[in-house]
Amino acid sequence: MSIASNLNSIKASLPEHVTLVAVSKTKPVSDLIQAYEAGQRIFGENKIQEMAEKWEEMPKDIQWHMIGHVQTNKVKFMAPFVNLIHGVDSLKLLQEINKQALKNNRIIDCLLQIHIAEEETKFGLDENELNELISSSEFKELKNIRTLGLMGMATFTEDKNQIKKEFQHLKSIFDSIKEKNALQEASTISMGMSGDYQLAIECGSTMVRIGSSIFGGR
Repeated sequence: MSIASNLNSIKASLPEHVTLVAVSKTKPVSDLIQAYEAGQRIFGENKIQEMAEKWEEMPKDIQWHMIGHVQTNKVKFMAPFVNLIHGVDSLKLLQEINKQALKNNRIIDCLLQIHIAEEETKFGLDENELNELISSSEFKELKNIRTLGLMGMATFTEDKNQIKKEFQHLKSIFDSIKEKNALQEASTISMGMSGDYQLAIECGSTMVRIGSSIFGGR
């Protein structure tokens, strides 16, 4: 199967309100160009340097999403061009993104990462930390970021019931901040990857991150 036909069959299976992020980390530019030529314009990378190199080489109508864990000292390298940063999990990181966005005369879109998995290794805020963060005066002062919603990663497990429970948990947190209007711009729930995106969509995901089903295995 070609990258184009993989992409087209996934796109055909997605409801209209769900955005597809093609996870292109570790893949060569030639692979990304095939996806681009098949109409894909949103690519997800997890290393800032690799993303910056691809940005340099590729057409400028692409949206670049940073889907990996972000170190504060690396933000400046993607601030000129990144469209959406998925895994924001601290005020300190938000402040740095805001600072670098201001330097580049931009407003950078972010998603707050919520820890929904049972694995300790996953990053993210819990519900209390989220509520504290978004109600803080420091957060309200950040004028060069837009927080578009939440992102979460389920536990790496075959247990579909557990994954479903974690996705539903993220959706309920999202619904409760919507109800309180705690994030004016909140419209996005980024959850679901190659193995579980259909389940994520059933649970309310509006953005899925799919790599291996498009580009083949690592």
